[in-house]
Amino acid sequence: MRLPWPPPDGVGAATAAAFAAGARRVEVLLPAADPGRRELHLAGFRREGRLRQAYVHPDGTCCDAYLYARLATDPVDGPEVFSLVMNSVLPRTRTIGHAMCRDESGRVLLLEVTYKADWELPGGVVEPHEPPRAGCEREIREEIGLSVRLERLRCVDWLPPVLGWDDAVELVFDGGVLDEGARAAMVLGEGEVVAAHWVAPDDVAAHVTPLAARRLAWLLDHPDAPTTLFEDGRPR
Repeated sequence: MRLPWPPPDGVGAATAAAFAAGARRVEVLLPAADPGRRELHLAGFRREGRLRQAYVHPDGTCCDAYLYARLATDPVDGPEVFSLVMNSVLPRTRTIGHAMCRDESGRVLLLEVTYKADWELPGGVVEPHEPPRAGCEREIREEIGLSVRLERLRCVDWLPPVLGWDDAVELVFDGGVLDEGARAAMVLGEGEVVAAHWVAPDDVAAHVTPLAARRLAWLLDHPDAPTTLFEDGRPR
């Protein structure tokens, strides 16, 4: 059941009446800038998304809207209620885990993929509730068929918004040296990875984004540096 906004009798009374009448779910659509969303937070409603230009004002103009909902089975008491509501409201940032793997001559492993022109280190986006190191190791198994144990973290980099992506945090691990046997055992994952390339340090910049190029150049020039904080591909 969708409540009108604002509910004439208030969010709490309208929600209780809806559940008493047998509703399984109660939802509200309200303008994104409306301060009344605080009342929804206090009533245990969770935000489920931002809908573009979904709210129509009485004068016919439109604006973005937030969709909030509460289920009849949602908890209504206890500290977890606040946590569940705030978890749906506060910003979330993607976490990415990549590994810098080299061969005996110092060349860097870059993967060519189907969905973009630039090449990338092995690894990828970490799944929800997955530790970044474990996520990077999983991605490496999926992409090149090798089981590696990542120990050393080279840098943590904040990535600004770009090409429709929101900002993200990327962790780059030291993937170590893959010897001839490991290179021969590589099996490219189906679907995304087109090819694996061993690239000389001086040639890396020609195949990656400018952000990745400046970050990799620094990491290659400072092999013994401790874990370093980066922002936009630059050490801080």
